[in-house]
Amino acid sequence: MLIARGARLVAGVDEAGRGPLAGPVVVAAVRLDPARIPDGLNDSKKLTAERREALFEQILSTADVAIVSAPPSDIVSLNIRGATLAAMARAVRALPHRVDRVLVDGRDVPPELPCPGIALIGGDGRSVSIAAASIVAKVMRDRMCEIMDCDAPHFGFAGHKGYGTAAHLAALDLHGPCRHHRAEFGPVAALLLARTSIEVVG
Repeated sequence: MLIARGARLVAGVDEAGRGPLAGPVVVAAVRLDPARIPDGLNDSKKLTAERREALFEQILSTADVAIVSAPPSDIVSLNIRGATLAAMARAVRALPHRVDRVLVDGRDVPPELPCPGIALIGGDGRSVSIAAASIVAKVMRDRMCEIMDCDAPHFGFAGHKGYGTAAHLAALDLHGPCRHHRAEFGPVAALLLARTSIEVVG
């Protein structure tokens, strides 16, 4: 549709990791080569880990790709929505070739995009560009969680990827938050509050 309306270079943008209690939000921007679109692109959540990994390599070898992460400190200062939108704009600006249109998964168009954007709810199932971005963001974030697991192995980040599973919550209660946790997210914030003691001097 965008190409029919005169766009020449169209990128898709998606994120991974808005919901977890720990780790960064990872955003990818992808401009596919129309002559070399990998087969089987789809919403990353509908693909096996093995298929995502294979498509990840194909996307990186055939398309323009930029990957940006928003660490927990950005999430604290900007909130999760603001940190995600800012990372999306940075990812588009980081593409090796400037694009003239952007398709964004979700309801919001980042306010600082360098070109016009269109928000598509369920975009990772409607646009191969967004699907490619969702795969790249998911694979990269999963790899970051494996690194987090090496840094703080008692939390099991490699398995639950920072989501609030029973095992993660139990480890959080036992050990307290680590530097990868998002201090303002419900269970983490509640634990920090419970562990804060206030001394009143009369």
